[in-house]
Amino acid sequence: MKNNFNFIYFVIYLVFFFNLFVNADEIFNFNISEIEISDNGNTIKGLKRGKISTNEGLIIDADNFEFDKTLNLLIASGNIKIRDKEKDIIILADKISYYKDKEIITGEENIKYFNNSIEIEANKFQYFKKNQILSAEDNVLVTDNSRDLILLSDKILYFKNDEKIVTKNKTKAFIHSKYEFISKNVIYLKQQKELSSSYKTKIIQNSKQLLEFEKFTFNIEKELLKAENITYNDNIQNSKGLSNNLFFKNGFFDLKSKEFVTGEAEIRLEKEFLNNFDNDPRLKGVSSSRKNNITTIDKGIFTSCKETDNCPPWVIQAKKITHDTNKKQLIYDDALLKVYNIPVFYFPKFFHPDPSVNRQSGFLQPKLSNSKTLGNSFSLPYFHVISENKDYTFKPTFFDKNSQMYQAEYRQENKNSSFIGDFGITNKFKSSETKEENSISHIFADFDLNLNLENFDYSKMSFSVEKVSKDTYLKLFDNILSNTELKPVNDNILTSEATLVLNNEKFDFNLGMSVYENLQKPTSDRHQFILPYYDFSTNLFSNDLGLLNFSSSGSNDLKNTNNLRTKIINNINFSSQDKIFYNYGNVSNFQFLLKNTNIVANNDIEYDSSPDYNLSGMFVYNSNIPLVKRLNNHLSTFTPKISLRVNPGNMTNNFENDRVITANNIFSINRLALDDTLESGKSLTYGFDYRTENLNDNNRYTELSLATVFRDVEEKSIPKKTTLNKKYSNIFGSIDHSISNFLDIGYNFSINNDLDQIDYNALALNVSVNNFVTKFNFIEENNIMGDASSIENTTSYNLDEKNFLTFKTRRNKKINLTEYYDLIYEYKNDCLTAGIKYKKTYYEDRDLKPSEDLMLTITLIPLTSIDQTISQN
Repeated sequence: MKNNFNFIYFVIYLVFFFNLFVNADEIFNFNISEIEISDNGNTIKGLKRGKISTNEGLIIDADNFEFDKTLNLLIASGNIKIRDKEKDIIILADKISYYKDKEIITGEENIKYFNNSIEIEANKFQYFKKNQILSAEDNVLVTDNSRDLILLSDKILYFKNDEKIVTKNKTKAFIHSKYEFISKNVIYLKQQKELSSSYKTKIIQNSKQLLEFEKFTFNIEKELLKAENITYNDNIQNSKGLSNNLFFKNGFFDLKSKEFVTGEAEIRLEKEFLNNFDNDPRLKGVSSSRKNNITTIDKGIFTSCKETDNCPPWVIQAKKITHDTNKKQLIYDDALLKVYNIPVFYFPKFFHPDPSVNRQSGFLQPKLSNSKTLGNSFSLPYFHVISENKDYTFKPTFFDKNSQMYQAEYRQENKNSSFIGDFGITNKFKSSETKEENSISHIFADFDLNLNLENFDYSKMSFSVEKVSKDTYLKLFDNILSNTELKPVNDNILTSEATLVLNNEKFDFNLGMSVYENLQKPTSDRHQFILPYYDFSTNLFSNDLGLLNFSSSGSNDLKNTNNLRTKIINNINFSSQDKIFYNYGNVSNFQFLLKNTNIVANNDIEYDSSPDYNLSGMFVYNSNIPLVKRLNNHLSTFTPKISLRVNPGNMTNNFENDRVITANNIFSINRLALDDTLESGKSLTYGFDYRTENLNDNNRYTELSLATVFRDVEEKSIPKKTTLNKKYSNIFGSIDHSISNFLDIGYNFSINNDLDQIDYNALALNVSVNNFVTKFNFIEENNIMGDASSIENTTSYNLDEKNFLTFKTRRNKKINLTEYYDLIYEYKNDCLTAGIKYKKTYYEDRDLKPSEDLMLTITLIPLTSIDQTISQN
């Protein structure tokens, strides 16, 4: 009975105080487990979780409550959940303060706000219930699930009635899971589906910056952007992975379709686009647009010249410039080329590849040129891509002398092989020698095949062909063929061959066949056929004693119509390691060469038709004593040298062969450069090397070398021009004297043994003072060495960093004739080269006649080159 009484008393107690509190204040409705009242009823605490509601539809669930009646302040903590039924809002927090008079709720720690599709997380917040404004700060995260939008900021204001969010300071926005906006003070209008800011903003897509701009508005649903001062990354990459930047004063961008319409536009192409880091290639226009991957710039200007405050050296001004990313082309309509703002050429339409292109079909750089023999000419190459590994260039050249040259170059690259072929034919060419009109042609080809043989480090087979239909063809078309990589190195010698090369760590082996054509010889004797030839070499051993090498070579050589020589040559060569004799201070070594020659010939002046088998050997002993002296800042080295060589056998007669001995090669074991015989007899070569240098200045030194040969008897088979056939040869010497950075002298000479005549002089003088550089080369051959004398000079002077003057001449002193004069003035900058050339030649070779020309040359990088004769004699 007593327990029932206590329970009834407790219930009455709760109802009494609860009703008392509600009726007295009519502020909150409490539904809690336990209440503590203190401070004369001014402080009420709710413990062990409960729920508080207001008549305005606000419901607060929490673990603990404390209401200060005097301040009309409710404080709640622990797993708080606030529901605003009228506004459909839910707020979660760990601690809040509710100022009932002002209808303001503040909170901190793990704040989460939910309203329809809007979710807001923060560490601090204020909720203004009357105005329906939420202020959140400290790591704020806003998510709008209906728009696939995420906002990150330090502070935001959410205006619920207007569905407007305003961020403060740095802000990131993630939209549609593909765009990242980095901005400041952003405004988000939920109903209008719009994001905006007046501050500098970047858009990142796929970890790359897509756009950078100021003051923007972005429609989230349509992905439409309106902005000012825009930098747009084209995302069109060139072969090196680089892309271009586009700049616009203002514009509208459809990020979904990558289309746009803008005001003033500028496209800055990558410097590597033109393979010149001094260039600043760029396009500018009054407006631009892009649709279906085609960008159009209205009233555009293009130049590659370095950007300065001055007028560019050249520009192309066009009514419309179109960048077609489908065709990967830049197309110009109604284009006018201006050089220093002066109109030069008009092009109704032309195009070139865009920076993303590694190779693309289209016209290449045109060229205008002029020569006395061929007249004025114009060429316009066309490059065509056949497939990924095949392409060709067609280059027609038209001459004003009623002739045309049609040239084609085909290229193919396979996994293990490559082929390039060049063919050209010129119609209606009129020879100045015969006065006849005919067609002339050329064909050059090169094929390489990597065999990838398992037992070889390197295995390759190659084939090449060089053929022209006119002897002077290479000289006539020197300028036109200059860009052909297959053009023969020598204008007078054509070479066609097939080779096989096999190399591994044990041996090297070459096998092939060659055909040489000397265009200066009569037709009957101009060909030389080597069918076949081989070279083999291997190291038999290498140790502390020295190196033993074996080599073998052979060839079947047909020349001068019926001169046939077949030979096989075997060599065994041993070279010892250097031996240093410390007691005497000298360094010595020796070499032994054993040569076996097997030769049979027909109609040959050196060999008869009977097989000639020969075994010969040569022993060479070398010794030198390096003597070093140092005095103050100078180091001097004096090295006496001797070389004793003995060959007891005979050698093939090479008395009339043209061989040259100098102080640089006189101590070489094969100083006569003969492969089928060894230098006969016994000889002693002696001489010295001397060098002195300034240790404080590496550019100041003097080198002197002298050497001569003594033999016991004269040898009639050694080439006479060497004088090594005599008992006492000439004295060979060389002097290299570097006085400073400004002056360098090199001198080579050969003096007869009586010291009364100089048979050979070669003097090289180089002078360099600031912007002035001049080089003289003088060569003179006398007596047994020959009968020639010439002097050559090249002088250049740089007026400044853009203006250059060059002079070249060569004079044959024996016949007192100047062979040519070249005087060239050039102006160069990063995108334009212009010059005036005066060229006078006295050379005559069939169709080529002596000439005197004054020419104007202009090269616009990378557009075209122009060579135009001003006057001609």
